[in-house]
Amino acid sequence: MAGHSKFKNIMHRKGRADAARSKLFSKLSREITVAAKTGLPDPAMNPRLRLAVNNAKAESLPKDVIERAIKKSQMGDAADYSEIRYEGVAAGGVGIVVEVLTDNKNRAAANVRSYFTKMGGNMGATGSVTFNFDRVGQISYPAKVASEDDMMEAAIEAGADDVTSDMEDEGEGHTIYTAFESLNEVAAALEAKFGPASNTKIAWRPKMQVPVTGDSVATLMKLLDMLDEDDDVQAVYSNEDISEEDLAKLG
Repeated sequence: MAGHSKFKNIMHRKGRADAARSKLFSKLSREITVAAKTGLPDPAMNPRLRLAVNNAKAESLPKDVIERAIKKSQMGDAADYSEIRYEGVAAGGVGIVVEVLTDNKNRAAANVRSYFTKMGGNMGATGSVTFNFDRVGQISYPAKVASEDDMMEAAIEAGADDVTSDMEDEGEGHTIYTAFESLNEVAAALEAKFGPASNTKIAWRPKMQVPVTGDSVATLMKLLDMLDEDDDVQAVYSNEDISEEDLAKLG
């Protein structure tokens, strides 16, 4: 999302890639296990598992790790994971949606609440933040696969609703948004033209963004960082709008 994802990319380029990648692999494996456990263990017959496996492959998760994660779902002693969504407001009024996949609800709730409290935010009830977000399908491609115009044309033909493209060297590439019901269909059409996406998922997209400036930027980024680094947290969405100048100050 706006400033958050760009900031995270900057941080990864500053030497945190290895640690971040280890956590990413763990979260990808967990999603594969849960997807396989809640449906059939065959990606061809389980849309959620297919997405999880494709995303894992896009992040270079080794094939044997993917296979172990699927097999783990069929083991009697496999952990029972709960999918939980937490919502809260950070200092400055930024809305945050936290998606958790955990085998310990009490631990996850306590940790997420503590992060908000430490950084001057507040947890809210279910729906207190997500009313400012749309539930959408989100497909990501690196900038190199197509020009802005070519990606826009292909996405529209595939049935997508919107495309944003950040073509700078350190940009995020192309992000395609769809109705969440159409995600698999649109993703398949784009894959036929451009190859596998770097990421495909159901996401929360903000309807509006909240300007954040000054000291609040560092406070917000610390909170988002803490959430991202928690082992139980699968995804974090937020609706901040931060200027390039303020982001640069964090460097």
